[in-house]
Amino acid sequence: MTRSYYSKPGFSLYLGDSLSLLEELPENSVDMVFADPPYFLSSGSFSCHSGKRVSVKKGDWDLSSGVKKNFEFHMQWIKACRRILKPNGTIWISGTYHSIYQCGYALELNDYHLLNDVAWLKPNAPPNLSCRFFTASHETLIWARKDKKGKHTFNYDLMKNGEWPEDSLKKPGMQMRSYWSINAPKPIEKKFGKHPTQKPFDLLKRIVLASTNEGDLILDPFTGSSTTGIAASFFNRDFIGIDNEKKYLDLSVKRFEDMKVNIKNEEAYARL
Repeated sequence: MTRSYYSKPGFSLYLGDSLSLLEELPENSVDMVFADPPYFLSSGSFSCHSGKRVSVKKGDWDLSSGVKKNFEFHMQWIKACRRILKPNGTIWISGTYHSIYQCGYALELNDYHLLNDVAWLKPNAPPNLSCRFFTASHETLIWARKDKKGKHTFNYDLMKNGEWPEDSLKKPGMQMRSYWSINAPKPIEKKFGKHPTQKPFDLLKRIVLASTNEGDLILDPFTGSSTTGIAASFFNRDFIGIDNEKKYLDLSVKRFEDMKVNIKNEEAYARL
């Protein structure tokens, strides 16, 4: 495979186009994919951040090419991920209503077997400044298996009986439901900088612990600041992350190296 941008045991980052790099990975080699693909929202409109009006343009990678081409993109990367997933492997995709329905349809067309959709509630979501719509306060996660006949990993007992203090909706000793209340990333998660669509550590912690085992290989084709990789490494999984922007891989490296230092104080880091 193309030489990695950064590599440590169990943690590798690659700079470049996801589709090209996915082609270089061996078939049936990855246990789980987490993907947070572009939402194609950068259209010149505005949103709210920290109480201020800001442009929603996140970068050229988030510019829409029209519905048809956007869908073709989702079809391509989802197909590429299916090739590299192991027979029992699964994929998680995160998105808003702007993208998640296209991704769900692309999963079905590529013969994945849908397992769950999860509503990620954001209790601290920013307000809607236009006051003409409901305040967007959740994202949807789709969890799918590569093959309908596969036997995917689901750590049921941990999800039911584990401690999940970050989620006010999770009742102790009760089955974990498909409605998760998890705040946006904490300030400490952005101390080296931030990615415009950065996911919270608590969200990826739950996904990693739910659907993988120690030693499994997790891949994120749109890794950004690599919250997926931080969670994977923290819980003793191997990780491959791909992104086409150097500045976000540099941010990923800083976060990973900081985590490796602070992992000695596991309890403190788990409270991120």
